Amino acid sequence: MKPIVIYTSTVCPYCTMAKRLLERKGISEWTEINVGLSREVWQEMMAKTGRRTVPQIFIGDVHVGGYDDLSALDRAGKLDALLSVETIDRSDIT
Repeated sequence: MKPIVIYTSTVCPYCTMAKRLLERKGISEWTEINVGLSREVWQEMMAKTGRRTVPQIFIGDVHVGGYDDLSALDRAGKLDALLSVETIDRSDIT
């Protein structure tokens, strides 16, 4: 399984929804990085993603985006493939 990294904050309903969606997909392990604990970590997230909001989700090397992006991939039938394939062409999920 590809590593999943989720940048979150403590009180974030979209972060909770993203984790629940992953759990419904059978994913139970990810690295959660709380940006609220350190300004440096928040700035690191912004540098990697170009975004200021959480959650920010990475599946393997692919920056999925936030909860809305993750949910859109699921509705389009592309999330399962992204979760299961070792490498993926970013154009396959856009």
